[in-house]
Formats: sequence, structure tokens, C-alpha cells
Amino acid sequence: MKRSEVNAVMKSGDEFAKANKFYLPPFAYWSPSDWKHKGDEVSEIVNMKMGWDITDWGSGNFQKLGLFMFTIRNGSHKFLKDLSGKIYAEKLLIVDRDQLTPMHYHWTKMEDIINRGGGDLCLRLHNSTPENGLADSPVTVSIDGVRRTFSPGEVVTLHRGESITLTQGLYHEFWGEKEKVLVIEVSVCNDDDTDNQFYDTIGRFPLIEEDEEPLHLLLKDYPKYYQSGVA
Repeated sequence: MKRSEVNAVMKSGDEFAKANKFYLPPFAYWSPSDWKHKGDEVSEIVNMKMGWDITDWGSGNFQKLGLFMFTIRNGSHKFLKDLSGKIYAEKLLIVDRDQLTPMHYHWTKMEDIINRGGGDLCLRLHNSTPENGLADSPVTVSIDGVRRTFSPGEVVTLHRGESITLTQGLYHEFWGEKEKVLVIEVSVCNDDDTDNQFYDTIGRFPLIEEDEEPLHLLLKDYPKYYQSGVA
């Protein structure tokens, strides 16, 4: 992705969130120059990988295959052993109409996906096999506390206010329908470096063509601009 495209996605995503009465925390708006003057007091943001995360999944076509994410709070998988820190996470996702997030599951993370505004969120679900394939078996999930069973590969549609619980090992892909969708993800702590199993080979983080200066930093930009307090 070009940096100019990333910047434009940040602007439009923030405007859409505000239009739906959802507001990002102050650190979302720090500039690269701001980051260069931050100290140890912000190390949690960096170490827990909180902040802007915009990806085209290596496709080169963000509108077709891409996702806007902002991690608002997060902990670490190491805290799951002794409850010594945050074991939960919250993300804002913005899913455009017909914009696909590819089929994947998580090894450790269980998550609730909540449609908070805009259009409908469509999810295609499959159980996984021991070989990480797509199982040909019925899928049972909780939708707002109600247990429901679907055929393998059946599309589940979440309207505004509805949510679904995605358990470990449950393959899912999703896209927006009718219009852009504001989605909240509430989960156990998130680790995008080790906890994603994609059905097809994709690029989790985009390669950035630096055609202009960053508006705000992506997660992968932190090492370039922030040096203090990194674990």
C-alpha cells in the first residue's frame, strides 16, 4: 500500500467512527514528531501493539481485500499463565461493503464480533480439521447468548446491535453488506504475530510505499520513531 492510501484510510475511518458516535483515544492522533518525544510512560502502547493497523493482506487492493483496525487496549499471552496483567483486548474494525477479510482462525484467542453501526456484517464459518483444512461439519456458535447451528460454509449475517462469539479453531471470513460497517472486537489478549492461522497464504501486514509522510503511525512504524521503553 502507498502511505498516501494508508493516510486516507485513517482519515475516512476516523470520520466514519465519529459519525457513529465512536471516538478513538488521544494517542490515535499523535504525529510521528510527537512519538519521537515520548518516553517510557507510553511503553504499554508499543509493547502491547495498540494503535493503527491497516492492511491489504498483501493483495495490493485494499478495497477488495483489506481491513481497517485500531487496537484500543491489549494485553499479552504471557499474562494468561498467572493473571499478572491484562488478559483482554478491544479493537475497532471498519469493514467496507464487499471488502473481504480472508478465511482464518485463532489458536488462542476467543473473540466476540459486534456490529455497532452502518450496514450488515456477513461471516462465512467453517470448523477446522487437525490439518488446518475446512471441515465438512455443522458449525455451532453463540449469537448474543443464543446457541445456533449452521451448515459448513453457510453465511451468517449480523445486523446492527448483533454479535457472535468465535471460538478457537473456528475458521471465519467476513465482509460488509449494504454499506460500511463499524465493528467492535472484544477478546482475550491479541497476538497477530503468532495467533493467526490463514487458510490461504497471505501477508498479514502490508508493505508500505513511502510516497508521503505518515499522518499517524501504524504498529509496524513504532520502532522507527519510538526508541524508549521498548521491551
